[in-house]
Amino acid sequence: MPLSASKPLLIDLALQGGGAHGAFTWGVIDRLLEEPGLQIEGISGTSAGAMNAAVMASGYEHGGAEGAKAALETFWKATADAGRFSPLQRSPWAMLSGQWTLQNSPLYMGFEVMSRMFSPYDLNPMNAHPLRSILAETVDFACLAKARQQLFITATNVRTGTGRVFRNAEITPDVLIASACLPTMFQAVEIDGEAYWDGGYVGNPTITPLVRETNSHDTILVQINPIVRDAVPKTARDILNRLNEVAFNAPLVKELRMIALLHKLANKVPDVGDGESARWASMRVHRIASDRVDEVDSSSKLITEWRFLQGLRNEGRRCAEVFMAEHGANLGHRSSLDLDAMLAAC
Repeated sequence: MPLSASKPLLIDLALQGGGAHGAFTWGVIDRLLEEPGLQIEGISGTSAGAMNAAVMASGYEHGGAEGAKAALETFWKATADAGRFSPLQRSPWAMLSGQWTLQNSPLYMGFEVMSRMFSPYDLNPMNAHPLRSILAETVDFACLAKARQQLFITATNVRTGTGRVFRNAEITPDVLIASACLPTMFQAVEIDGEAYWDGGYVGNPTITPLVRETNSHDTILVQINPIVRDAVPKTARDILNRLNEVAFNAPLVKELRMIALLHKLANKVPDVGDGESARWASMRVHRIASDRVDEVDSSSKLITEWRFLQGLRNEGRRCAEVFMAEHGANLGHRSSLDLDAMLAAC
């Protein structure tokens, strides 16, 4: 059954973090906003996913879908403009050869060594953050409390090691920066007397509030961090990158396993009641991801050149277009992501 523009289908988005690779998610959202038969009800986001969620919701309040699209482009263009002054730039060889990597950059290699010897409290005592002013200019935080989309932003409590999910009225620039706060690069962000780090350690992103607090039964996971890699990492940099991927994906995999288990239970016992278990069991899961993004060097998460971000956006739009062509008819009816097959490979 085709989607109806007169009665839009409610969907939720689950947006992973991944630094500059979040521009891929920008492209996905940009394409989905063009679907009149879809209405985004809830968004769970972590790190770059949190930035995309807040920017989109703010823009939507001011100008609908077109306002959201414009706000996202403004945010990412401002990020690229600010990145021109960053010392972390591609090496001349990488630029000449067209490689999107920092691995041959002397400053990047020096930064990696320094970050293992000194903390952000030593290297960045003034606690400067390049995104603080950009967020203040591109997000109307006052309007998020009444935004049409329900936002769920995850950050990690440093003291307890548990996650906190911030909702619309609680979201501030500090909340978004906390959700993206890598502890080796930035000082912990203090909110309500507690210190917070990147939310990816406890939920990348967190699925639970989408199930408990929205009416939608369709969640689209926009994935920019691969769960499975066939090659065994051999270099120190690749090993560290894979460790980070495993750590950041573990909470998501746990929630997906619970959904798969409850789906099986619902198939065996059709009447599972009207409680939370029934909500989990009735959840339809979809995924938009790209093998091309998976293959990009992990150091490129710090590259904010406009041409690179535009390329990621275009790839996100392409993948969303393919998803709608191949799985759009599943929305509102059945999951298009085979969780059993996906999790069997983990």
